[in-house]
Amino acid sequence: MPDEAYADPPDNGQPEQAAPLAGLVLVSTPIGNLGDLSSRARDALARSDLILCEDTRHSARLLSAVGVSVRTEPLHEYNEDARIAPVLAMLRAGRRIALISDAGTPLVSDPGYRLVRAAIAEGFSIGAVPGPNAAVMALTLSGLPPQPFLFLGFPPPRSAARRSAFGMLRSAERAGLTATLIWHEAPHRLAETLADMAISFGPRAAAVARELTKHFEEVRRGTLTDLAAHYAGHAARGEITVLVGPPEEEDQEDLDGQLTRALADHSVKDAAALVSTATGLPRKLVYARALAMSRPE
Repeated sequence: MPDEAYADPPDNGQPEQAAPLAGLVLVSTPIGNLGDLSSRARDALARSDLILCEDTRHSARLLSAVGVSVRTEPLHEYNEDARIAPVLAMLRAGRRIALISDAGTPLVSDPGYRLVRAAIAEGFSIGAVPGPNAAVMALTLSGLPPQPFLFLGFPPPRSAARRSAFGMLRSAERAGLTATLIWHEAPHRLAETLADMAISFGPRAAAVARELTKHFEEVRRGTLTDLAAHYAGHAARGEITVLVGPPEEEDQEDLDGQLTRALADHSVKDAAALVSTATGLPRKLVYARALAMSRPE
């Protein structure tokens, strides 16, 4: 970045002023620690005519804690389409509207994208107040390569769809993708997701970040195999981010290696299905190899 980006502002005897707030402003909120709400974020919320929230009851606690008394309305994945027209009407009338999510940076695994696109299409000014982001914080704490990284939201909730999604990523990696992969995950699905990851990606370096910025913050690092084994026996709680390091040439597993791990816990048929999905290889080919490996010598 050019040095000019860090130059001191001209000293005219007046305090530096923030850029004027736009008609629609996206305000980042804490992911767990109230102290992470910036003074600029609080000011943006206090000066708004309306605050759009994922859950007005959840956001009411935050707003009360920071002394902001502004009308709130819900905007979530189920009502976003219906809310766009009335919000645009308010923007046309010159109202200032803030958008927040339950935690972190709006639109990142949260609703609001369709509203922002509609506001841009109508030419309204869009502003943002930056702040906490669990995925980026987890990346910096993980010890995994910080760039490039690929944030993927939440994995599919069902195992078959999850393995298919991981298989597509493995295909992309074989085509040249090299990045640290980042997901959020629900605690009750963490163990089975890590098990599917271990089958799909092998014993690759990974990390699980939990309850970031909160009292019980924890970052557990290890291979996917180790992490899957740990959380199979230790139920996780709280908000969770999972990170998987990029593939390394010396760590690339062949078909036999993946089948060996899958056959340890699955039937020949199921192991072949898992590895076929994870690798993108034809199921008949993988099944034939799994059958051969399962026979006594």
